[in-house]
Amino acid sequence: MAKLFIENLPDLAGKLVSVRVDYNVPLKDGKVEDDRRIQASLPTVRFLQKQGARVVLMSHLGRPKGAVKDELRLAPVAARLGELLGAPIQSATDCVGPDSTAKVSTLKDGDVLLLENVRFHPEEEKNDADFAKTLAHGADYFVNDAFGTAHRAHASTEGITRFVQKSACGYIIRDELKYLGEVLANPERPYVAISGGAKISGKIDLIDSVLPTVDHLLIGGGMTYTFLKAQGHEIGKSLLEEDKVDVAKTTLEHGAGKLELPVDSLVATEIDFGARTVGELSTVTSEQMPADGIGLDIGPATIEHFRKIILNAKTVVWNGPMGVFEIDATSKGTFAIADALVEATKKGATTIVGGGDSAAAVEKAGLADQVSHVSTGGGATLEYLQGKVLPGVAALDEA
Repeated sequence: MAKLFIENLPDLAGKLVSVRVDYNVPLKDGKVEDDRRIQASLPTVRFLQKQGARVVLMSHLGRPKGAVKDELRLAPVAARLGELLGAPIQSATDCVGPDSTAKVSTLKDGDVLLLENVRFHPEEEKNDADFAKTLAHGADYFVNDAFGTAHRAHASTEGITRFVQKSACGYIIRDELKYLGEVLANPERPYVAISGGAKISGKIDLIDSVLPTVDHLLIGGGMTYTFLKAQGHEIGKSLLEEDKVDVAKTTLEHGAGKLELPVDSLVATEIDFGARTVGELSTVTSEQMPADGIGLDIGPATIEHFRKIILNAKTVVWNGPMGVFEIDATSKGTFAIADALVEATKKGATTIVGGGDSAAAVEKAGLADQVSHVSTGGGATLEYLQGKVLPGVAALDEA
């Protein structure tokens, strides 16, 4: 999609610009615990400041379900954003109403105001037109830089575009569309997709949509065992979606010659996810799962097999971990895939890590800056790779 970009908005000096950012960040003891999403927004905020725009930022935080929740207020975010920008910024006690209206009206060129959590109002997720108009605060322009919410048609992502002169994308969305769009349009081959995660039900649409276009599709994570069950293998006490076994069979038929399942697994007889502990681990082949075994990660033979395919690729898209990466003992498969992507990148491949757990894994491994692109979206990335329209992108003006 060729969308209007922030740098092409005319005459920004003195203009009121409403910006949808993604400040849905973890808080701990009243402070931001992980500020990566705030840092990612800085190029867009600083560009607008430098151009002399009057900047109004809006975001959601958590799932307040249309009610005010003090623990989900954005004050800690405003404090951290001010630190990163090198000067305190203003914040409002609501996203609409007298306080926000008054503070918007007093903004000077280059000033930044952060509105309160937009999801404190049920009208936000309902995409209520009157609420969207009020939320715009008479802005001249709207900039969407929250790719992680672009698959939602909410007042702050889609509805607001009807009440401004022009709507453009910021740097984050520009980069997401560039990398993800190029993969969809014309991937350099061999093209490899890697799909992990717990359940087939969450990934089957993605798998079905990429199968016709990829050269290889590597499967890992908990969904592995529903596929192995569909092949008639014993899977012990591993994760199983019984109602998806027939779906898995159909996918295996359609993916013949492309779809690669793990040939071995790390297995334990017990796991306490809350305590982040597992029982004694052993490696078994996919044909030798014990009746009391729980598959928790891909095994060393699978790691080596997948690694060879990845290193031969020119385009790699990865979404979903290979095992229970939150526990150190069962994280080796996921981190090995991350390492393989880094190697492939060094060899000239375009490597894209989808949002969510895959992004968390490469961040945890300290490798996020060594792949081509780490998506900031979770559900938005999945839907875009499936070829679905993202309302928060579609509503922006064409370039």
